[in-house]
Amino acid sequence: MSKILDRKQLVLDAMDNKPVERVPAGFWFHFLADEIHSNAFEQPELTEQVLAGEIKYIEESQPDFVKIMTDGFFPYTSESFLAAKTSEDLKHLQPLPKDDKWFTYQVAYAKKLTDKYGDKIATFYNLFCPGTIIKFMQPNLEDGEPYLASLVRQDKEAVKAAFDVISDDLAELARRVITEAHVTGVYFSLQNLLGEGITREIYEEVFAPAEKKILAAANSVSDYNILHICGYAGHRNDLSWYEDYEVKTINWAAVVEDVELEDGKKLFGGRAVLGGFGNSTEDVLYKGTKAEIKAETKRLLDKAGTTGVILGADCTVPRDTPREHFQWVREALEEYKA
Repeated sequence: MSKILDRKQLVLDAMDNKPVERVPAGFWFHFLADEIHSNAFEQPELTEQVLAGEIKYIEESQPDFVKIMTDGFFPYTSESFLAAKTSEDLKHLQPLPKDDKWFTYQVAYAKKLTDKYGDKIATFYNLFCPGTIIKFMQPNLEDGEPYLASLVRQDKEAVKAAFDVISDDLAELARRVITEAHVTGVYFSLQNLLGEGITREIYEEVFAPAEKKILAAANSVSDYNILHICGYAGHRNDLSWYEDYEVKTINWAAVVEDVELEDGKKLFGGRAVLGGFGNSTEDVLYKGTKAEIKAETKRLLDKAGTTGVILGADCTVPRDTPREHFQWVREALEEYKA
C-alpha cells in the first residue's frame, strides 16, 4: 500500500465494526517445547525465552495484533488448590494474595511487550477459563477432560465453589494486565466440556457464571476483549452455548466446527469475528503455496466481507509454519478488492 496504516487502530476499528482500509490479520504459536507443564513461576528464565520468541515474531512478521502467549504461566499456583485431594477439598480453596507472583510475574511479562509495541499493535493477553486450568493441571493432558467431567458428576457444588475462587483470581489478573500492563484486552479461551452427563444445562449452571465473571472484569476496564471458543486438536463445540457472552469479538475453530466467518457473525448477532484459516498441518495456511494461500484469503473475504472481520486461525498454528505464509496473507489483504 502507498501509505503506512495505523495497525492498532485498524484492529480496533474492525472490532468496532467500522469500515477499514484493509482487513487486519494476526497469527500465534507456542514458544516452549512443553507450553502446558513448563512452570515459569519456578523457572523465570523460561519467560525470557518466550519474550524473545514473541519479539522475533513481531519484528519479522509485523502482525496487526498479537495474542500474548502465556507458555510457562499455565499452572495455577494456589497452594490450597495444589493440596486438594478430594472434591470436598475444592470447596475450601483460598484466593491468591494480591502480591502473589502468579499476578506480578504475568503483569511484568505483558508490560515488557506493551512497553515496546503497545502503541503500534493491539495486544491481547491469553487467559484460560477455570475448567481449562484444571484440565491443564493434570499430569496427563488427555486425562484432563474425563477427570473434570467426573468431578462435575460426583459433586458439582464442589466444582462451582472451586470455579468461584479461581475465577476471582482470573478476573483480578484480567483487570491488572489491562490497567497495569496496558494490554489492549484479553483473549479468553474456553470450550464445551465433553463427557457423560455434561449437558448444556449443567454447563450453564457450573461453568458459565465463572466465565462470565472473568469477562465482566475484563469488560469493566477495556472495550476490546476477544472470546476464543477453543477447537484445538479437533475438539468440537456447540457455539450457541456462548451467544449471550458479553464480548466484542469472537474467535472459534471455523474449519473444525465447519462454521465459516459469515455464519458465525450471524450467530453472534453481528459482532466482529476473528479467524477463518485452519490451524493444522493439513490446512492451507501451513502447507499451501503462495497462490493457494492468497486465493483462500480472497475467498474468506468474498464470503465474510471486510467489515467486522479480522483474519487469523482456528487456534494456535504449528510452530514450524513458514513465516512467509503470514506475509502472503497480508499481501492478499492489501491487494483485495471486493
